[in-house]
Amino acid sequence: MSSLISSLVYSISPTSFSGNSTSCPRRRSTAICFPIARATTLLHAAKHTVDTYIKSGMVIGLGSGRASGMAIQYLGHLLHAGALKDIVGIPMSVASANEAAKAGIPLEKYEDGSQIDFAFDDADIIEQKTLIGIIGRQNMQGEESIIQEKSILNAADKHVFMVTEKQYKGTLDGSIPVVVQSLNWMETAEEIDDMFLGDAEVWRRSSIGQAGPLGGDFPLITREGHNVLDVIFTSPIQSLAEVAESLDKVNGVVDHGIVYKFPSIAVIASDNELCIIDNPPTDAMRVIL
Repeated sequence: MSSLISSLVYSISPTSFSGNSTSCPRRRSTAICFPIARATTLLHAAKHTVDTYIKSGMVIGLGSGRASGMAIQYLGHLLHAGALKDIVGIPMSVASANEAAKAGIPLEKYEDGSQIDFAFDDADIIEQKTLIGIIGRQNMQGEESIIQEKSILNAADKHVFMVTEKQYKGTLDGSIPVVVQSLNWMETAEEIDDMFLGDAEVWRRSSIGQAGPLGGDFPLITREGHNVLDVIFTSPIQSLAEVAESLDKVNGVVDHGIVYKFPSIAVIASDNELCIIDNPPTDAMRVIL
């Protein structure tokens, strides 16, 4: 990955940009065309995010996932080169903390009331139009925390989700992770199951592979001591906001993986372009690769 980042860093200069225009579906857009060789689509998204939104002196929430790992490495490169100064990172996970430490980024631990200027993160999926995202679908280790990841995103003045075009959807399906109190998890699971009867199944997440709806003998215990329920939708999800509001009302639910803080920005990567979309909507921008 470091060789890819080096290739991307040194293959682009301000003089290589050429202005051009194209259309982004249903929104006005501006395109900037430039050649980049031998870099992955998510690496383009990571570099654009760091270059566009991060300035010297900022406190940055450092996300988890493939694109976030690339952004952390690139941010470390800019700090080492002197292009950015006085950056402090607040990691969302053990993995992002380790990546940031290797990249030489000074770190602080997240606490309630932490002032965060900007945060970037991967999302499992983003709902079109609203830019509401889902995090935490991937099976995590006990030391990881959906609660901390979401708290850092919510504390940031602005945040960006970096995704591929396949993760930016108008029709949503799949699972939503729900963090629940472990003592009465069964009652909470039954209430959620009744709420989405016929549309979803509720499974307790196991710490070891797939172990059935009850989570087997080794259910996942988060570092806060909670269980995770995967609400697996078998019918299309009509509205993530409505699902989030319903889950928030269930007794025993501590948090969930739906992030619907505004304003938000999505950097969407495809094979030949980036599409940058804001919510509340301003101008969408396409960057042709």
